[in-house]
Amino acid sequence: MQRIITSKDNGSIKLFQKLSAAKKYRTEYGMFPLEGLRLIKDAAAENAELHCVMITEGCMKKLSEHGEALDFLPERARERTLFISDELGERLASTEGTQGIFATCEAIDTSGISDAIKSNGRYIMLHNIQDPGNMGTVIRTADAMGINAVIAVNCCDVQSPKTVRATMGSLFRMKICVASADEAFAEFKEKNIISYAAVVGRDALSLTDCRFKDGSAVLIGNEGNGLPEEIIARCSHSLTIHMHGNVNSLNAATAASIIMWELTK
Repeated sequence: MQRIITSKDNGSIKLFQKLSAAKKYRTEYGMFPLEGLRLIKDAAAENAELHCVMITEGCMKKLSEHGEALDFLPERARERTLFISDELGERLASTEGTQGIFATCEAIDTSGISDAIKSNGRYIMLHNIQDPGNMGTVIRTADAMGINAVIAVNCCDVQSPKTVRATMGSLFRMKICVASADEAFAEFKEKNIISYAAVVGRDALSLTDCRFKDGSAVLIGNEGNGLPEEIIARCSHSLTIHMHGNVNSLNAATAASIIMWELTK
């Protein structure tokens, strides 16, 4: 019979809570937290390094009832699996109705913009996106649309619990580069990438009239303020989504999704 951990002072429990609480700990330890069966399965399937998996008695029971085991975990992760009480699982949970399975995962590599940007690729650059849900949704949609990379400039933490949850596993499949605007535009210039600033309410090329070619990047700005003028000025073109009725703006993730559909047609 497996030993059930009940103490909140267990080292792995305390580390998971730190990683969930603040970016500074995720940076310090080079890890981020995962919660939920699907996310952990996706991480394992993409060969992410799971340092510790924690599973509640209730979750293990449900897996057994459905004929499942922990075979989806690599052997090294199974060897480091801890069984915890349901009460401790509730303490760790950041979602209502938690499934009772958690993990600490090695940070994904968000560097390497030079290697990620190719002359024939199609890219989304997010500038100052601060809502984790928007960030996660864009990453998930980019994965679905076949975008080559997502570039994040001055954005919220791509490995925060809320962002990771919103990606629905795409975090482990999508190339994400955290970079400065200068780094991104230098790569665009070197690789002959045509850059498009997504803007609202100005004289700009309509998205429906835009004929994207290989070697294109579209920039999406902050949820409330859009792209700053200095960033717009550095882009090759401006484009806009012409809207009907009384709608005069779209959620950043919604606008990005529409643009990505056109970008990859």
